[in-house]
Amino acid sequence: MTAVAEDQQVVGPYAGSHALAEALLRFRELGIVLALVLVVGATTIDNPHFLSATNVQQILSGASIIALLAIGETIVIITRNVDLSIGSVLGLSAYATGQLYVHHPHVSLVVVFLLALAIGVACGVVNGLIVTVARVPSLVVTLGTLYIIRGIDGAWAGGNQVNASMLPNSFNKIGYGTIAGVPYLAIIGIVAVAIATYAMRSFRTARDFYAIGSDPDAARLAGIPVGKRVFLAFVLSGGIAGLAGAVWLSYYASVDAIAGVGYEFQVIAAVVVGGVAIFGGSGTVLGAALGALLLNTINSALVVVNVSSFWSQALAGALLLAAIAFDRLIAVRVAPALRTRRRARV
Repeated sequence: MTAVAEDQQVVGPYAGSHALAEALLRFRELGIVLALVLVVGATTIDNPHFLSATNVQQILSGASIIALLAIGETIVIITRNVDLSIGSVLGLSAYATGQLYVHHPHVSLVVVFLLALAIGVACGVVNGLIVTVARVPSLVVTLGTLYIIRGIDGAWAGGNQVNASMLPNSFNKIGYGTIAGVPYLAIIGIVAVAIATYAMRSFRTARDFYAIGSDPDAARLAGIPVGKRVFLAFVLSGGIAGLAGAVWLSYYASVDAIAGVGYEFQVIAAVVVGGVAIFGGSGTVLGAALGALLLNTINSALVVVNVSSFWSQALAGALLLAAIAFDRLIAVRVAPALRTRRRARV
């Protein structure tokens, strides 16, 4: 019996389960869409007002902010790292944006968003340098910077608050404006996700992110500059979180020292539920955005059916655990099949 025949025999008993596992992995995003349809359908049956134009706009706008943050978090997690500081970066950026308007009411929108971007990039640079140069685990680094940035924001803001009356209408309109009934924020989110999806599929740097997450040692042997790519991932995550801070302020039109608290966990839950493997190496920005939409829809649905908001946190945690378990199961099922197929081709 030849080696190929033996390999084919090995594949035989497990071919069905491996094929099913690969199919489930491939159509993970479709599963999120189906879950979204079920949640919307069941809630609408209970309360037809759930699909009112105002409620749908609120769901889309809220999900868009999480989806923006999820773009950067997805890139970081794909490289087998994590960025826990994004909520604090958002809060600091939002407050800085508000203060800029307080002291310079007629400042250009371009300058406002450049400031938000610069703050986020600076935070990302700090995270990236400590992770790649000092070689400290990203979980430890970003947990530390989460509290450091939050402390800076708290010391700066104190008990002060920036409210809608201090912000120009042109800025606030980004948060509440619509085009043909579609919120500006939803359009911003869709465009950002589309650009990020294209970039992650088309650029070599994006392929390097996936290679690093799959096997950092193999990536180094292949000549990929692992340190530079991981550093870039943190800079991108920080920059996007900074921009999201300005967008957040335009939506809520009010900011204080606690802005963005807990967002990091919402984003990570959305990313993992959306199919991005917490162990790195796989996942898509589109899936993360769909995860954000699903979780935000569930939160809104629970409010509509008069369920305590505490249950939304419990449900998000349960979905997170289920997604991690699912990813691990798929990895265990698919990896042996891929190895067997490689041997069969030799």
